Amino acid sequence: MRRTEQRRAAVFALYQADLTGRPAPELLAPNATAFTRELVEGVLGERDRLDELVERHATGWSLDRIAPLERSILRVALHELRGRPDVPAEVSIDEAVEAAKELCSAQAPGFVNGILGAVHRGEVASH
Repeated sequence: MRRTEQRRAAVFALYQADLTGRPAPELLAPNATAFTRELVEGVLGERDRLDELVERHATGWSLDRIAPLERSILRVALHELRGRPDVPAEVSIDEAVEAAKELCSAQAPGFVNGILGAVHRGEVASH
């Protein structure tokens, strides 16, 4: 299974958890890969920090104004940017933008790209 599909599985589990209140790990398919499970667990483990980054860089937008699916896409990508040195930043950002193009509103890809780019530039500058 390609990593694109594994990321999408993580995004959907997190999205469904947001909407239903059920634990995201329970929403994963029984055959979910270790990579998908790590993304979900990683996002859950640092969700407050990820949400803080989104709010800081989403100028004029509070977290609750961002569509749940976009929030999940952003969280997965930010977790990868911050916690997966084996995944190039460009890949995480591109995958998130592509997911937003396919799954969200017409404005979502630019919004997702802007936030992830700003976070990445800020993270790189601080190291």
